[in-house]
Amino acid sequence: MSATPRTQLLGRRREAEILCDLVDRTRHGAAAVCVVRGEAGIGKSTLLDHVAVHASDLTVVRAQGVQADMDLAFAGVHQLCAPFLGQLGDLPSPQRDALQVAFGLVDGQAPDRFLVGLAVLSLLTASADARPLVVIVDDAQWLDRVSLQTLEFVSRRLLAEPVAVVFAVRHSEGEPVLADLPSLEVGGLDDHAARQLLASAVHGPIDDQVRDRIVAETHGNPLALLELPRGRSAADLAYGFEIGDAGSVSTRVERDYAQRLAGLPRPTRLLLLLAAADPVGDASLLARAAGHLGITADAAPAKAAGLLEFGESVRFRHPLARSAVYRDALPDELRQVHRALSLATDPVQDPDRRAWHAAKAGSGPDEEVAAALESSAERARLRGGMAAEAALLDQAARSTPDPRRRGRRALAAGEAYVAAASPDAASELAGVAVLCPLSAQDQARLVRLRARVLFARSRSDEAAPLLLDAAAAFASEGSPLARETYLEAISATVFSGRVHGPAGAQAAAIAAREYVTGVVGAPSSPPAPSDLLLEGVTTLLADGLPEGAPLLRRALGPFADEEPTDRGATQRWLALAPVAQETYVHQLWDFAAWTTLAARMVRVARDVGALGVLPQALQFEAGVHLHRGDLAAAARLIAEGDAISRATGSARLTYAALVLAAWRGEEADATRILDEARESATVRGEVSLLGVSGHVEGVLYNGLARYDRALDGARAGIEHDGFNFTGWALAEHVEAAVRCGEEDLAAESLRRLTERTARVGTGWAQGMRARCEALLRAGEEADRLYEAALEHLRGEGITVQVARTHLLYGEWLRRTKRRALAREHLRAAHELLHAMGADAFAERARRELRATGERARPRDDRRDDPLTPQESQIAALAAEGMTNPEIGAELYLSPHTVEWHLRKVFAKLGIGSRRHLRDALTSGTAARP
Repeated sequence: MSATPRTQLLGRRREAEILCDLVDRTRHGAAAVCVVRGEAGIGKSTLLDHVAVHASDLTVVRAQGVQADMDLAFAGVHQLCAPFLGQLGDLPSPQRDALQVAFGLVDGQAPDRFLVGLAVLSLLTASADARPLVVIVDDAQWLDRVSLQTLEFVSRRLLAEPVAVVFAVRHSEGEPVLADLPSLEVGGLDDHAARQLLASAVHGPIDDQVRDRIVAETHGNPLALLELPRGRSAADLAYGFEIGDAGSVSTRVERDYAQRLAGLPRPTRLLLLLAAADPVGDASLLARAAGHLGITADAAPAKAAGLLEFGESVRFRHPLARSAVYRDALPDELRQVHRALSLATDPVQDPDRRAWHAAKAGSGPDEEVAAALESSAERARLRGGMAAEAALLDQAARSTPDPRRRGRRALAAGEAYVAAASPDAASELAGVAVLCPLSAQDQARLVRLRARVLFARSRSDEAAPLLLDAAAAFASEGSPLARETYLEAISATVFSGRVHGPAGAQAAAIAAREYVTGVVGAPSSPPAPSDLLLEGVTTLLADGLPEGAPLLRRALGPFADEEPTDRGATQRWLALAPVAQETYVHQLWDFAAWTTLAARMVRVARDVGALGVLPQALQFEAGVHLHRGDLAAAARLIAEGDAISRATGSARLTYAALVLAAWRGEEADATRILDEARESATVRGEVSLLGVSGHVEGVLYNGLARYDRALDGARAGIEHDGFNFTGWALAEHVEAAVRCGEEDLAAESLRRLTERTARVGTGWAQGMRARCEALLRAGEEADRLYEAALEHLRGEGITVQVARTHLLYGEWLRRTKRRALAREHLRAAHELLHAMGADAFAERARRELRATGERARPRDDRRDDPLTPQESQIAALAAEGMTNPEIGAELYLSPHTVEWHLRKVFAKLGIGSRRHLRDALTSGTAARP
């Protein structure tokens, strides 16, 4: 496949070379992404046209963002995918179904937007199998939000596919669009090129001083250089454009377009306004709308003025011409053309756009318009367009004449804005709702909305009391919303607050208990699994572990086995799963429950494509693998979660990475991650980080045998009084205190640990308590306790703690002069810790073993795994027999990227095919990422 010969653009050689090189890389099989940035009129669209010409031997698809389409979910993605919809049948069924629902081709449950993103990735990469693909998106800042998120997701996941994606984005105030993708900044033309371009636009000679002034005033903006001289003679330009420094270059060009508009006949101005008000560019629609206005669709004067191109489709010369026409119109004229467009739009084929135009045509509140917008919002919700749903509900609320209905619609809009991660817009809608007469249930919704806004902005302690107030109000009305709101309140305190105190988890549980007792004890129907879970959590927090543990054990089976009936139920299950795991892990020390719930949460999140939840689910499963002693598998899961977070633009979850770095003894990494997490937690108000940091510093510095640092770190964790990690921090504190000779401190922490574990009864709890007690005992009692700890922890399969117990037992045996038995335990500890990659603890065991007279391998004699975490993950799945498309669906990658990674895996491991993968992975060649 040969490249199209390169043509030259005036003054844009560097930019054109960069973009053509990008296409050439794709022509040879590599993926490439670039965001072309610059002010309006700087030449971004011309560069994109140049890319399309250079890629004319490839498949080229284009989309254009239109400001008026920003409220229509998936409009931009639909533009790009339209040529490939015939290939939908080749996609895996979950992806095919998600895309069909998103595009409104079929009815169904609202798809997860990231599953739609995976479907778009699969569709585009599949189309590139026959010929490399170049995707061009102009004015990306005006794409609808979900399309922008989808294309950003796709761009981040491209790696080994012959696909290039080139965006053009206009400079604007606020957060830049597509900020983390590779970009090319386009500035004004240099003076030489600007003079050449100006000369091509001016008929006749022009004075050098005037020319230089014009070039300086336009800052080399090509559109300004071409458009501002239009219709002016050299004599007219003798003193420049007579616009001085008023406004930006784009403002000057827009003003010039408006001046041309003023000289046109009124029917032509109305026709232009119709074109500006309708983003579709459908000439037949424009003709029908013109008929409703009593004018003919004669675009000749507009063409002559250089404002419009009229054919099968209608296109403005530049987006600034469109905005000039629209902004220059009077309010009555705008209502007039939107009414005409509403009447001309087919109510069956395009009801959403018809409703949008009708809303713009209104001069005041109109229930018919508001109801149509509400229906459009429901269709957007069913397509998975949360941001579009929120915007349409917002407009519906503002169009509603009846204040009660306005209040309900404002609440619905605010709730949708929270779901779309727009808390500021949600807060504004709460302000609208509060001015309306609301029912008792809607008052409760308003309180809950305000709490959610608070919690979204920062993990504020103020959110939980508001959620409790809302839950109580729902309960008094008999609303099922009470259950989820009580759980939401408890979850808020678990993840961002303390157990005790007026805003703590215990207070939330006490408030929820009366409702829970009434629901679970009602004879009319069996309680739902979520009710059983809520009953167990509230009882544990309100009354203590002895009363709560049996109820939580009763809830585990029904909750873990629950099969949600629809997407809403699935989302609720996924929202409850983290609370359940935190409870079973940190309060009940139930490793089997953790294992079951973590695996189920990952599977459910993968099945529905819930990429917003999947990184958290992977963190829980990583913790399971870490405790089993498979630190490499834990690292792969953490890396997968990080990759998904990057691809979706979400904040990275750091807790699992912190714990892993601590167990590996990687002080620099652990400190860096901890510092970053603390900074983020300070901004967000997440005081729960104090608990995990205490545990992390205890593990890290106990492993490095710097017991004074371990003591200080663990102390901070146990003083936090958090729901999670406090018990784990107590165990680290006991060990550090004993090694520092602070036996009183160790005894106090043992007492607190005993209080937390005595009634639990799991092998994990009994093993940890026995080991900590052994550290404070001597003689046969210490022997008995260490042996009991080993038996309990082996029974649970918690290998990391088995290894550490061998280490502590061996250290104690050596100090009591029982060297032969000490060697057995220290040898076992070293072998386990060395194999799993817990380097600091392994080195500690090696030093102790050497003190008994036996030499052990130093920690640096192990061959490091040549595979990256993602390569290890892909290799493991391939070794299980999964195909490339199956692996891609599991890890949200394209089959091309999977194949690319596998080729690298084969080369690194020195094997030739998948048949040898299992042996290579189990032989230790790929032991650790």
